[in-house]
Amino acid sequence: MFVHFRKVLSATLVAATLLPCAASAEEFTDGQKAAIGEVVKSYLLENPEVITEALQALDARNKAAEEQGRVDAIQTNREAIFSSPYQAVLGDPNAKIALVEFFDYNCGYCKKALSDTRAILDKEKDVKIILKEFPILSEGSVEAAKVAAAVNILDPKAYEAFHFELMGIRGQADGDRALAAAVKAGLDEAKVKETAGTKAVAEAINHSYDLARKLNINGTPAYIIGDEMVYGAVGFADLNRRIEAMRACGKTAC
Repeated sequence: MFVHFRKVLSATLVAATLLPCAASAEEFTDGQKAAIGEVVKSYLLENPEVITEALQALDARNKAAEEQGRVDAIQTNREAIFSSPYQAVLGDPNAKIALVEFFDYNCGYCKKALSDTRAILDKEKDVKIILKEFPILSEGSVEAAKVAAAVNILDPKAYEAFHFELMGIRGQADGDRALAAAVKAGLDEAKVKETAGTKAVAEAINHSYDLARKLNINGTPAYIIGDEMVYGAVGFADLNRRIEAMRACGKTAC
């Protein structure tokens, strides 16, 4: 592409040189502009691949800028992402490697990815999974998330059993089904109901909404590991590759 661009530039300069000097050294006359335009037009018509290459380069530049923007956003919000008092943690809270997941209890892809979560917890003992309640699909999702946040406040150790129970149900999750999962995990239903309506729970949900907005997350599941954002249910192998890289060199790609 750069070779083509140099040819266009050279042809343009030659065209400008052969034309009479303009009254001002800083401006071209209308005739000079027309001549230069014809040179460029002729070259592009003869070499249309230059346009494709230029668009590809622009797309690559835009993608690189977007990726850098995501990295910057993660760096700016590291405390809220990895050390929020509102988050639920599966696995060893002191594990060195953290995998963050934004999820919705009614997200089919999140349910599909539940086996990946289980496999990571079983296989990777130095990895903790940080869960961000991000109910965006329905009112039932909001109700379930409030119950989940209440469970995490009342008994963080019971959250894992609750999470796998509710995420694993068939059909839609809502407040009632979330309460049933909480009771099955050993919590008192009345206490969970009471806590679900508190300011602390509302703050926990709003924390996820605010953080997702800052990170430009608008779907689930969405993962963060290191300085990388990963969108969608990419599967255990894909996540584990990043985990192994984090273990080896502190980045998701060594």
